[in-house]
Amino acid sequence: MPASSHESPPAKPSIWRDPVTLRWLASAGVVSIGLIVGGFLLGDGLVRAKQADRAVTVRGLAEREVVADLATWTISYSSTATDLASAQEGVDRDSASIEAFFRDLGFPADALQPTGVNVNYFTDNNGVGRYTVRQRMSLRTTDIERAQNAVKRQVELVRRGVVLEEGSAMAYNFTELDAIKPAMVAAATKDARAAAEQFAKDSGADVGAIRHATQGYFSIEARDGESGGWGVSDTPYKKVRVVTTVDFSLD
Repeated sequence: MPASSHESPPAKPSIWRDPVTLRWLASAGVVSIGLIVGGFLLGDGLVRAKQADRAVTVRGLAEREVVADLATWTISYSSTATDLASAQEGVDRDSASIEAFFRDLGFPADALQPTGVNVNYFTDNNGVGRYTVRQRMSLRTTDIERAQNAVKRQVELVRRGVVLEEGSAMAYNFTELDAIKPAMVAAATKDARAAAEQFAKDSGADVGAIRHATQGYFSIEARDGESGGWGVSDTPYKKVRVVTTVDFSLD
């Protein structure tokens, strides 16, 4: 019998040799790597964004006691008579007494100036017509000590016959605010950082840079409380105050 021959089946092509398969695998690999890297970068970005959101907002306070450098005193007085000339003569006498009072205290003549006059006619309960002449004189000085002395001795004006009307009082002002603003803002910011550091310490973080800051308004008030009203006069001793609002990043 003739010997039978067995033919081997054709070999299947290897996937590692198929160009199409290789291109598909390469593309899939690139996509996978891209997803991995993208996911890492996205996760890292979210962490950094989360860290960037960590901040604390605090307020800082700075106060400073100062002495006023300008004193102003508006003195109001009046005279009433049945005729205008007599009423004006009474005001003139008071004006001379006021000028002599400040001259005796050592103020220069130009420190005192007339600032207004008013004439009013009315009829009293007996039907008699009367004139009231009201006048104002203002003192303006940077000699604070001399101004305080004038206030202490103002009763001498009454002894000279001058009747001071309500509202005649010395006022003291501090005009050098611009000179102390930078130092006070720095002090308020330092106070704000101290508050932020305490907050950060309690939360286990560190204080970073300033993200945003807002300077509040400066206020100048009487050191010992508000003045005004009978028996309560202004003083040259003032308190300057400022509050700043600062946002600090937390690391």
